[in-house]
Amino acid sequence: MQGLIKRCALLVAAGLCAGSLQAAEKVIFDTDFNVLNDDGQAFIMLAQLHAQKRIDLLGMTLVSGNAWVDQEQVDALKAVERMGVDKEVGVYSGAAYPLLHDFATYPQEQALFGAGWPGAFKAARPTNAAQLVAPPDGLATHTTLRKETAAQFIVDSVRANPHEVTLLAVGPLTNIALAIRSAPDIVPLIKRIVYMGGAIEIPGNTTPAAEFNWWFDPEAAKIVLRSPIEHVIFPNDVCEKVTFDAAVYKRVIAKPGPIADLYKHEFGALFDKDPAYHSFTWDSLPALFLVQPDIVTESRDLWVDVDAQFGADYGRALGYKKSPPVGTQKAKVVFAIDQKQFWDGYVNLVTLPTPVKMNK
Repeated sequence: MQGLIKRCALLVAAGLCAGSLQAAEKVIFDTDFNVLNDDGQAFIMLAQLHAQKRIDLLGMTLVSGNAWVDQEQVDALKAVERMGVDKEVGVYSGAAYPLLHDFATYPQEQALFGAGWPGAFKAARPTNAAQLVAPPDGLATHTTLRKETAAQFIVDSVRANPHEVTLLAVGPLTNIALAIRSAPDIVPLIKRIVYMGGAIEIPGNTTPAAEFNWWFDPEAAKIVLRSPIEHVIFPNDVCEKVTFDAAVYKRVIAKPGPIADLYKHEFGALFDKDPAYHSFTWDSLPALFLVQPDIVTESRDLWVDVDAQFGADYGRALGYKKSPPVGTQKAKVVFAIDQKQFWDGYVNLVTLPTPVKMNK
């Protein structure tokens, strides 16, 4: 009898251990990358989470948005070297242009509707390397782009890991739309898409109607959001409630190192000039959500769509509580987070030593 009890106890213990050793979530970071604005900060967090084996970061896929993809390549290749994950996390170049929206249209939109942050559309696409800007700490020394396109990497990764890959989409959705259109069989195999995008109940930050990411390529956003996948969306409605200010900045730079130096380069003069300076927090929110979903304190299930008709509402995010248009999918839309919990998690990750130390 004692032997039976002992064997049962061992089985229970083994079951508990197995439950606590769940595989880390596989993540593709689809991004309109920059050195240390929102995308760059999110990548620092993701690289540290990857090193801790809290996520399995499969790769970084680049899409024109904040900048043309050519500049993003320069910044992203240096970023994986800086963080010490260049051998594990490949950089895959993706869509240089939106599906239909184009640089030539932007002045017309600006004149007709008023427009703020244009991202890459502020200037024509670079035509040679001399037009690209090196990161503050120099160019990558040995890392090169992986040979697959971003869309192909997404397709191959999802097929190889069915129901396991989360797409963290923090830029325009062109790469994901191309992947879905070229290989529709992957749609039911994607675990979920977690977005930074849209402005549901507030004005946009590029046009009065539209948030930048979904405005830059509304047709792609419509394709992706209408795909029957689990969707979790961090729109500007929550991002504009969370501000990076001097108090957070001082916490980040308190620990000397390469990342603190980047923050000083990016923000030091701004805070010196105006101690009350602050900026909104975008891509870092969904990045931390991957491992701390309990930062979300308010969310709603809405059917979400994007207006892709050229006009004043071009790129507008549309959230329906009921009677949505045919084909629209339900999404979890985040409206509030626990800010103390978020900033504590954020500061902890961006102040860890670099290059990262991989957990064995």
